[in-house]
Amino acid sequence: MAHALRLARRGLGTVWPNPAVGCVIVQTGRIVGRGWTQPGGRPHAERIALDQAGPLARGATAYVTLEPCAHHGRTPPCAEGLVQAGIARVVSAMTDPDPRVAGRGHGILRAAGIAVTEDLRQAEARELQAGFLSRVLTGRPFVTLKLATSFDGRIATAGGESQWITGPQARLHVHAMRMIHDAVMVGGGTARADRPSLNVRGLTTTRQPLRVVLSSQPLPDMPAEGPAHGPLMRLDGPPEVALQALAAQGVTRVFCEGGGMLAASLLRAGLVDQVMGYTAGVVLGGDGRAAAGSLRLERLADAPRFRLVETRRLGGDLFHRWLRA
Repeated sequence: MAHALRLARRGLGTVWPNPAVGCVIVQTGRIVGRGWTQPGGRPHAERIALDQAGPLARGATAYVTLEPCAHHGRTPPCAEGLVQAGIARVVSAMTDPDPRVAGRGHGILRAAGIAVTEDLRQAEARELQAGFLSRVLTGRPFVTLKLATSFDGRIATAGGESQWITGPQARLHVHAMRMIHDAVMVGGGTARADRPSLNVRGLTTTRQPLRVVLSSQPLPDMPAEGPAHGPLMRLDGPPEVALQALAAQGVTRVFCEGGGMLAASLLRAGLVDQVMGYTAGVVLGGDGRAAAGSLRLERLADAPRFRLVETRRLGGDLFHRWLRA
């Protein structure tokens, strides 16, 4: 299952609106097939692993990071494919909350006489599926807020200069994070001031993220859509409405890169699920631009809180990741 989870991560950022799933098929202690959801969501992980295993799938055990699908879409249900291949046992990491599945996949397997073991390494699987779970259960994508700041929490000088506060290793890591999110979002002020490309650079990827600008004003000239750029979308209205609109289009994971006003509006609305901080050893002072605008807090008890889950040194900078408490 650990191997299947690693395979599933390869699909993050490229498979939406589908979940990123991994599958490993084992016959008498030997891996005979493995697969992960392909860009665009098809083929599914189980189908790839079954095709690779061929006749060796009969009597084998399939390890799948999410309950096999039970509904007919552009392809037949994966649960039926496992039955037809003669799989003897299926081990899944978690139940699929999608109402079209929600236990039906496991039910199809059991009805066919296949032994089913559920919830192996469930916590890891749920973390992997955080975006898919958020879209299905809350109607909005999972939101990561990125903050690249000076040591004293500033994102730019008073005059707006911000390139570059952090070093090249931290900036490359940001591109890696863009790559595993479905969309990259900035506010209108950042779009007009910086005209950011919001694409993945310096890394090999099969798909670029959707580029989203949250603004009530027309967009400035930004790099055009093309092979190296994802589609560009402008959304208006409160952030919760914008996120719901993205979820309706199948977006599961959003990487928000600022600026301070958008960060504050997301934090005030309780819409930030994860914070990724990149802190540089430079001090910009009180006249520098703050990482987040006013939260209008009167009591410390009302401040948004997050729990630290990871720290890492990236060159001369510090990376720290926090999940909503």
